[in-house]
Amino acid sequence: MTAEPVKASSKWPVPPQDGYTVDDLFTLPDLPPHTELIDGSLVFVSPQRRFHARMIDLLVTGLGRMAPDDLEIEREMTVVLDHRNGPEPDVSVVRATAITGLDQTSFPVADVLLAVEVVSPDSEARDRSSKPQKYAAAGIPNFWLVEMGRSDETAVVHVYELDPLTKVYALTGIHRDRLKTSVPFTIDLDISLEAVKRRQ
Repeated sequence: MTAEPVKASSKWPVPPQDGYTVDDLFTLPDLPPHTELIDGSLVFVSPQRRFHARMIDLLVTGLGRMAPDDLEIEREMTVVLDHRNGPEPDVSVVRATAITGLDQTSFPVADVLLAVEVVSPDSEARDRSSKPQKYAAAGIPNFWLVEMGRSDETAVVHVYELDPLTKVYALTGIHRDRLKTSVPFTIDLDISLEAVKRRQ
């Protein structure tokens, strides 16, 4: 006796010929949380390391305490770069005037002053190359790349500032233990291993 062949089924829609758009990102049903749109393709997030979650908590809490009243700190919110790109930085600094309510799901790129990516194994290539290039081309003035040290679990924050002429990020500092910078506002933040481990 032979078994009936199992019919393949997919709950995901077939991508359009020209790829997805930001409108699709916000209207497709049942997308997993934190789905991103990169070059018209949907990108799904894998389970994250504890370092990733703790670092985001540390940055959101710390920056929130220091931010001036005209800026807001947001975690894991879509930034609309163009109709084919809606990445979701781990942390963003946005103009307070961009806030429309608690049901808001995205921000226009013109209102984003800083995008932060905390590197994960599954997103390393995107976090290091494609996302920073897209953020720079779209005019986000500041970008931080955060990673866990290779020899230990300490945080390393690479701080970049946009050259408005070339639309390319220039490295302005590499920070361990303490993050001190004057842009997009005055920041002095403990990023030591103890701070990352501490419940925020």
